[in-house]
Amino acid sequence: MFRSFGIPELLLVLVIVLLVFGAARLPQIGEALGKAIRNFRKGASGEGDKDKTNNLSKADAGAADKDNSKT
Repeated sequence: MFRSFGIPELLLVLVIVLLVFGAARLPQIGEALGKAIRNFRKGASGEGDKDKTNNLSKADAGAADKDNSKT
């Protein structure tokens, strides 16, 4: 029922994407897709949790510095 995609099918999809989004938007779409894939991989491997705890501790330290400078 299903068969693999060949070169003609991929070219057809590329032409349709060009018509829908335009050539100027393709780099932005590619960049957004790359960021989404990187974030997914980080989340799947558990690296995202480490980054969140590091960012939270840095934010807490920054907030403490701001509080000390006000007094």
